[in-house]
Amino acid sequence: MADTFFSLKIIATNKVFYDGKALQLIVPTLDGGYGIMAHHEELLLAVEVGELDVQKTDGSWERVAVGNGSVQVAHNRVIVLVDTAETPEEIDKRRAEEAMERAKEQLRQKKSVGEYRIAQASLARALSRLRMKDKGRYL
Repeated sequence: MADTFFSLKIIATNKVFYDGKALQLIVPTLDGGYGIMAHHEELLLAVEVGELDVQKTDGSWERVAVGNGSVQVAHNRVIVLVDTAETPEEIDKRRAEEAMERAKEQLRQKKSVGEYRIAQASLARALSRLRMKDKGRYL
């Protein structure tokens, strides 16, 4: 059974979110969810804002709201580096709603292309956090 596990480390800018073995990992990418299992080929992917799912060794799943980052797969080890990683319980709904409103206001203002893209990323992150907290209410 140990053959079916891989080593997984999820690191956010403020903490090591997960460090252990896993059965599966599904990461959000530009093209949708990308699944990783034990002995996956070597790979480097961009992680998009969204929901990352980890299947632990006991078979249970943990869903995590993540920010932008990357995932590296090599030698049955997976390292995920992301801006943020939060469980639904860790998400402050009021703060996420305020961030969403700020991002919407920034998008309405005439800004440079760079500022517009930053506002788009902020809005995407806020919506992802709210979706996870409220199970789809903001879809």
